[in-house]
Parts: sequence; C-alpha cells; structure tokens
Amino acid sequence: MDKFVTHTGLVAPLDRANVDTDAIIPKQFLKSIKRTGYGPNCFDEWRYLDVGQPGVDNSKRPLNAQFVLNEPRYQGASILLARQNFGCGSSREHAPWALQQNGFHAVIAPSFGDIFYNNSLNNGLLAIRLQDAEVDRLFHDCAAFPGFELTIDLQAQQVRSTNASFAFAFDIAASRRERMLNGWDDISLTLQHSAVISAFEAKHHTAQPWLA
Repeated sequence: MDKFVTHTGLVAPLDRANVDTDAIIPKQFLKSIKRTGYGPNCFDEWRYLDVGQPGVDNSKRPLNAQFVLNEPRYQGASILLARQNFGCGSSREHAPWALQQNGFHAVIAPSFGDIFYNNSLNNGLLAIRLQDAEVDRLFHDCAAFPGFELTIDLQAQQVRSTNASFAFAFDIAASRRERMLNGWDDISLTLQHSAVISAFEAKHHTAQPWLA
C-alpha cells in the first residue's frame, strides 16, 4: 500500500451517524473478485436516483442532487468528515476500497465500527478518531468556508487547519502508525523475513524431501 506521511486536501462532510458498510458499498457490488472499480459505487444508494448494479455505466445514471457529496463544492474531496460509529455493520474490505477509489485518503469521525477501522488501516485508509467537540468544529468550518481544507500529519499525529488556527491531536497504535508511514501491508511485513523463511524452507526440504 502507499505510504501515508502528510496529506492536505478538501474536506467533504457526511453529517450522518451510524453509516454502515452496506451504505458505503452496497452488497450487490461484492460479487466482483477484483479489488478495483468500486469508486463510482461508493454510497451508491444515496448517490444515484436509480438502483445500481455491477457492470452498469455509472456516467449515465441520474445523480441525486440532494446528496452532499454530489455538490459541486465537494468535488475532488480527499478527506471525509463523518459522525459517530462510521463503518458499522458487516465486515467487508470493499468499504475502505470504495472510499479510497472515490478519492478519499482519510476519514475523520468520533468513532468507527471496529472491523471497518482495522480494515481501513490495513489497506492504507487513515481512520482518525477525534473528540465530538472537535468534529463539531470541523463540520462548522466545512459549512462556513467553501474550499475548506485540512492537513493531516501522521508523523505528528495531528489534524491541522491550513491557516494554523487550530491543531487537533489524535491517537493511533504505534505499530499501525509505523506501518502506514512506511506503506507496509501484511505481505510487506512478511517479506521482511524472507531470508529466514527461505532458510527454513531449505532446511525443511532437506530433512523431509517427501513433503516437497
């Protein structure tokens, strides 16, 4: 996965609590065996006026003008602002994939569904927990200032305004932080021990050749 060190981007507000993973990427899109192509169907049931299906040309579907992420001012947003318990519901890695492929690098909320939180960090989508009052401030500023941007500094563990008017600290496990700063997924971590693995396999094949 890509390294995450610092990121500055436009903020999009999704002012809803308990957004579940089926809302992020509806179940009919889980049929695909690929890890790509989910971006246009992120928040599909809210984003479009018709019912989405895999393989459909989304550019020809009618957009829901009342859905906040369809508003012109939030096009190109790369930081999603949400409310409590974002990503609750069933386990599916497709949810962080869909958010990433829709252009988001990070999600900020007071709390997350546990499985979604872990899936996000495992796939390079930074899920940041802030206090309710801090999230309220961000929602206010996002509404008040068109083009509102934030800087996320994973090294310093801060969410900052681009004009330096505030900085909010956030917690993340040291091991998670190290993995994201270096772009290490589970495979990358395993391959760091490739010499030891190769030595074990060679010894194993010599001692028990009939198992090879």
